[in-house]
Amino acid sequence: MTTAPQKFSAITRTAAQTRVLDAALKLIAEHGVSGTSLQMIADAMGVTKAAVYRQFKTKEEIVIAITEREMSRLEDAVEAAEAVGHTVRAREVLLDRMIDQAIERRGIVSVLQFDPVIIRLQAEHEPFQRFIERLYAALLGTEPGVEARFHAAMLSSAISVAVMHPLVADFDAETLRAQLSQMSRRMLDLPVTSSEKRRSAAV
Repeated sequence: MTTAPQKFSAITRTAAQTRVLDAALKLIAEHGVSGTSLQMIADAMGVTKAAVYRQFKTKEEIVIAITEREMSRLEDAVEAAEAVGHTVRAREVLLDRMIDQAIERRGIVSVLQFDPVIIRLQAEHEPFQRFIERLYAALLGTEPGVEARFHAAMLSSAISVAVMHPLVADFDAETLRAQLSQMSRRMLDLPVTSSEKRRSAAV
């Protein structure tokens, strides 16, 4: 009998571990993984390096934990899309959730997508790979596999680059959301409603 993979949202962290992750995420967003040390994390928290080490043995463990926490924000939307059989509406809700997260957490999402150390660790972390395949299979209305993984790379890169690009640095959240929603729907061959077209044109 196949055991269902553990949900990221079911992974429990102590208050001390959560503080480490919060401090590490801010530093990594600014300096990248390679430019962030356990000592820097400790200094940001106002504790000793040994105190950080008691929560996570390596910086790699911290990166994986950060990734798991970020992915958990999308789990319920993925499960909802899977439960209703990849209907257009479920795919639209999932896409909207992804866009909202990218906008709300602009710097963080970009770092998770493009930092070379994070990319390597995520590629080696099987639960993350499985979840990404499920996410994009649900979004595309296909089965997990090569196609879903390729489209995952295309769409996630497009969204992550778009929210951080210098050409849109002065866009407010609503403008970004309207434009990303319209363009992403075209990429996924999802219907663009008249209200979305008006909203996009208005901003």
